[in-house]
Amino acid sequence: MSVQEISPLQLQQWYQEKKQFILLDVREDNEVLIAALPYHLHIPMNLIPIRQNEIPDNTPIVLYCHHGVRSMQVARYLHESGFDDLYNLSGGIDAWSEAIDASIPRY
Repeated sequence: MSVQEISPLQLQQWYQEKKQFILLDVREDNEVLIAALPYHLHIPMNLIPIRQNEIPDNTPIVLYCHHGVRSMQVARYLHESGFDDLYNLSGGIDAWSEAIDASIPRY
């Protein structure tokens, strides 16, 4: 299985269904201070190789960044490292803010 895309609407449904998953934010610290999704695990993209042992691998993992490019790169890296059940939030936190929760600042 490769990396799948998940839309903001699908992710919102997962929250509503109380589906178990890890939400992995791979943005830089300064970006997380501006805006973040609730209940996320924050590991900046450049630290993933040395901190990937902190990521549970027995539950779906939804990765996100600003627009979805970096998170897709990290998801592919994790897939190559043996993780499966990986999802990339299409459009990133920007799409989430636009489609689901306008209270999350866009930058």
